[in-house]
Amino acid sequence: MKIKLQKGKQKELILLAKGDSTWKELAKKIGMGADYLNRDLKNERRLISEELYSKLSTITNRNFDRFIINKLDTFWGQSKGGLNSLGSTIKIRTPERSEKLAELIGIILGDGNINYYKKGKKIGVYQVNIAGDKNLDKEYHLNYISILFEELFGVKPKEKLPKDSNGRHIVVSSKQLVNFFISNGLNHGNKIKNQVTIPSWIKEKDSYLKACLRGLFDTDGSVYKLTNQNSHQICFTNYNNTLLKDVRKGLLSLGIGVSEITKGKDIVITKKSELRKFLNEVGFKNSRHLNKVKIWNLQSPIE
Repeated sequence: MKIKLQKGKQKELILLAKGDSTWKELAKKIGMGADYLNRDLKNERRLISEELYSKLSTITNRNFDRFIINKLDTFWGQSKGGLNSLGSTIKIRTPERSEKLAELIGIILGDGNINYYKKGKKIGVYQVNIAGDKNLDKEYHLNYISILFEELFGVKPKEKLPKDSNGRHIVVSSKQLVNFFISNGLNHGNKIKNQVTIPSWIKEKDSYLKACLRGLFDTDGSVYKLTNQNSHQICFTNYNNTLLKDVRKGLLSLGIGVSEITKGKDIVITKKSELRKFLNEVGFKNSRHLNKVKIWNLQSPIE
């Protein structure tokens, strides 16, 4: 979803978030290119996404909601005509609760969003949208997440590649699908504002919890080598404090040691024994993480 603010307010919010830092530092913090941030978003040539709006609001600790003129579907230019209808008629197969469903819910909690958009009093577009990096997440989106949707619901997501960013999206427009996820513990709309978290039915079974955590770490996780050290970290980053606490609690309940929350958005796994526990119990399916794990041989047996 895109956020349209009153003229000048998008620039004001971005400059407040930048403060004394450089454009490169701010861009790294919010996960986008410095040139695009400084040239296009600051100068209001493009609208900011709902996710970026939430991140900037968290950084600045300022509420700009009163300046919001409109909230538009990410692909509103392509789907305006669809807003005149009462909603998608795409039918889905209704799956039982399973590890695969728990994993997909973890993916949606990480990089996804479920929503419906109104025009006047009518609800027009019901949408499940999962975002990622145009190149790094291509294989994961097309060869893993899309297949999950097909296996669970009998629907094939559409791939969307916005021209104005390095992002990618896979999208399913279906009223039944949106209602299904809501009935299984997810909320529609802004995930940070609503403090959405892991549904209770997933927490009740370890195999479901592991699968959900895998989806979360595949989307909002990272694997990296510590500078000038022969050690590594797996990090989970999210600006939803409720979800952060739930993910940490979930890892601890599985016997996986993890840090306290740092910087208000991160939890990290550092000890080799805990890294291997995570990889053996939860693991990754996203090749951008799996390739690093293989290079560093992190999943070898504990000596």
